[in-house]
Amino acid sequence: MASQPTPWTLVIPSDLRLLGLARLFVETMCHYVGLDAAATDAAVLATHEAVNNIIRHAHQEHPDSQLQIECRPCEEGIEICLIDEGEPFDLGAVPHLNPGEVRIGGRGVFLMRTLMDELSCQPRGERGNELRMVKRCCRKTSSRENV
Repeated sequence: MASQPTPWTLVIPSDLRLLGLARLFVETMCHYVGLDAAATDAAVLATHEAVNNIIRHAHQEHPDSQLQIECRPCEEGIEICLIDEGEPFDLGAVPHLNPGEVRIGGRGVFLMRTLMDELSCQPRGERGNELRMVKRCCRKTSSRENV
């Protein structure tokens, strides 16, 4: 049985000013594992929505909380795990929205579900959650293969 690769990890304070850093981290890891542009863009946007939701909702009462982002290459793409310090969250309780419905906000989970191939969330005891997202895709081809 093959061992699971060690994840790359970024830990940031719960501060929306660091959203760009979280996006850049995930984008860099997607490029590193060789994901194509469409898959990279999807993973970065889904991460943006997840980090934004964690900081605004899960950590709203606790600005000193930290958010851990782990990226792990997998055979068919990349696995991104976000570990927060918020109250337990039930992803299954978030309704599947009609994309044509007019409303302000509330699209983060819809976008994550749409953009990623797997999305799950598990509570981590009395405080904290682990949001797991997987993006599968074709790897980038080298310029020689395109000739």
